[in-house]
Amino acid sequence: MFVDEIRIFARAGHGGKGCVAFTREKYRPKGGPSGGNGGRGGDVILEASHDLNNLIAQFFNPRLIADGGGQGLGQGCDGHAAKDILIKVPCGTMIWSLESPVDPDAVPTNPKIIKTESGELAEEIDLSQEAAPTNPAAMQKCELVADLTADGQRHVLCKGGRGGLGNRNFATSTRQAPRFAQPGESGDEGHFLFELRMIAEAGLVGYPNAGKSTLLTAISHARPKIAPYPFTTLHPQIGIMEYPDWRRIVVCDVPGLVEGAHKNVGLGHEFLRHIERCKILVLLLDMAGTDGRTPWDDYRQLLKELKLYNPTMLDKPRLVVANKMDEPAANANLKVFKQKVRRVNLITMAAAFDVGLPEFRQQLRHAVENAA
Repeated sequence: MFVDEIRIFARAGHGGKGCVAFTREKYRPKGGPSGGNGGRGGDVILEASHDLNNLIAQFFNPRLIADGGGQGLGQGCDGHAAKDILIKVPCGTMIWSLESPVDPDAVPTNPKIIKTESGELAEEIDLSQEAAPTNPAAMQKCELVADLTADGQRHVLCKGGRGGLGNRNFATSTRQAPRFAQPGESGDEGHFLFELRMIAEAGLVGYPNAGKSTLLTAISHARPKIAPYPFTTLHPQIGIMEYPDWRRIVVCDVPGLVEGAHKNVGLGHEFLRHIERCKILVLLLDMAGTDGRTPWDDYRQLLKELKLYNPTMLDKPRLVVANKMDEPAANANLKVFKQKVRRVNLITMAAAFDVGLPEFRQQLRHAVENAA
């Protein structure tokens, strides 16, 4: 199962309470206040790791709650500090804060002071104005909290509460026996959206059944599912393309786009966000038109969808690849394509038979190095 978006509730630990205590020893019958401080609550910390590629761990554990600090003790002993929670997430994870949901147990009131039968004053609560609780899945993201892109990068998502001070801290010359202490501070908490955006140097973009998975299999050791029907790929795939001089290029294959992808048709937003970080876009066209479409219309529609989703996507360098050149109709369509679409350098190939791959590999490397 591939999970690239998950809603999380996180809460740091509360600080421990300060202690109220006094020293009572054999030769110190009135030794004074000795209450210790409460311990610090645990933090919720996120760490980016290149060993992970999706958020499936958070899918099965959507509540990240740290322990609270220990209560202060007598004889000046402080409470123990709680352990922090360290959560590892894949590189490229963006953390968004969500609007706080309405507490279903809280009743919004419209107080009105009335006099009871016994003559006492009280508040009358209008239960007719009770608000329905908000569905957490419907909450909207409102602010970017962190963007974890580098391996080992950390971010404190929720800070633990500070422990309360014991009564020994409040002793003065005029108040030598304070009988109070501080309660611990509450830890931070909130609802967050974890959104994964793949980090790759090149992104393969095209219509369903254009041959993106076949190309990724031919240039890397990735083995995505390949079948002769649309939407065989249902989630992004990552492949590493290696060169003889040990140079490596990370290539991301996203599921096929359809018309209206910028409106999230066919889960377009779920796929398009994974290529936002790519340096190079590879537009893969089915030059044979095996699904009844024309390659020149596919090319224009792909550019349109990218522009409507995010205009900056068209500012990225891109390579245009004509695939399936082994089909009988490919050469005729190629001639028409060059007439209808000007000033586009095409790379022709048949990825299923390793035809044209050396040229593609060299041009892709040249484009990536120039983009860097």
